[in-house]
Amino acid sequence: MDRQISRRSVFQGALGAAATGALIALEKSSEAASTESAPIQPKDPLKITKLETFLLKPRWLFLKVHTNAGIVGLGEPITEGRSKTCATAVEEIAPYLVGQDPRRVAHHWQAIYRHAFYRGGPILTSALSGIDQALWDIKGKALGVPVYELFGGPTRDRVKVYTGAGRPDDIKRSIANGFTAFKTGVGNKNPARIVENPGFVQQCAEKFAALREAAGPDIDIGIDFHGAISPQTAKLLIKALEPYQPMFIEEPVQCQNVDVMAEIARGTFLPIATGERIFTKWGFREILEKGAASILQPDLCHAGGLTECRIIAGMAEAYYVAIAPHNPLGPISLAAGLHLAASIPNFLCQEQVNLGDGYLKKPFVIENGYIPIPTGPGLGIELDENAIADKIDHDWRNPETYDAYDGSVTDW
Repeated sequence: MDRQISRRSVFQGALGAAATGALIALEKSSEAASTESAPIQPKDPLKITKLETFLLKPRWLFLKVHTNAGIVGLGEPITEGRSKTCATAVEEIAPYLVGQDPRRVAHHWQAIYRHAFYRGGPILTSALSGIDQALWDIKGKALGVPVYELFGGPTRDRVKVYTGAGRPDDIKRSIANGFTAFKTGVGNKNPARIVENPGFVQQCAEKFAALREAAGPDIDIGIDFHGAISPQTAKLLIKALEPYQPMFIEEPVQCQNVDVMAEIARGTFLPIATGERIFTKWGFREILEKGAASILQPDLCHAGGLTECRIIAGMAEAYYVAIAPHNPLGPISLAAGLHLAASIPNFLCQEQVNLGDGYLKKPFVIENGYIPIPTGPGLGIELDENAIADKIDHDWRNPETYDAYDGSVTDW
């Protein structure tokens, strides 16, 4: 009996040793894989060493946040037409960030925003937005995971996107290229006056009707009033457009005119969208409280970056409001929008104007109206330095529009 027990003990001991060895090997393998996918370990020192901005055609401002570990974060800190001003704002913020651990993203957001004393506004929040994007990019790269994994993992596998279209041929060509959603403008030959005539309204409605006919009933088409239409004309236009069921009416009036926008929203079954010129959670609060829009369009380059736009999305969800991020900018902004879309439940559609061709080593690809969510670490993109070399610098300015009849200034 003792001999049998001894043999059994030896056998079990051998198994235990083998299992232990296998477990150790597995742990070492896992550690090796973790080290391979994550350039540094969570407790390793990581410091910001430099912030670098550069202008890129057609009208963009890109940001690189460098670190002592060689990890570089990308962002777009831009206010259209004020790119050099934003670059200066980033330069002014740099002394605070250099030497800091970039992984404290929420802390840095608070410090940059609140220590300014004069808070908010398009320049500060745009500079902060681009920095925020870059810090999340660094954090994801340091851990070897996509940014949306840091927000709880993906809520979807792919992201619906839309593109611009002004004519029926544009719609048909873009449908052939894989798009299923579009946005157009009012499209009248002259800017709208304070009080418009039936001809203006009819022309705008006919233009949209032609787009709807070219697209068919299964394609989404939003229309942007650009905040350049008076309340009285906006109401007439919306009524004329209702038979064609736009995906949304964007900025039917100036975004600051929240009470009137809420009145317009109550007067139509069409979704009202706004948000590209609204900054931070505090700016969106009144819109939600007054029911002025059923679609919010925060811009990740203006409204406060990923940190703030996720909070805005959470506020919107509580009001049963959807998120359709605004983005007439570059592929870094698009990448940030894709990670936002992948991390929230109330996402509708993502605007884009450039998939990264000529800017990214691996541009995004449209598949049946959607972009698959990025799978690489951080924002999941890498600049093509050779391709962008001939696109450095620009002098883009905002359009200056005037009334065709009397020469007075008009909105664009």
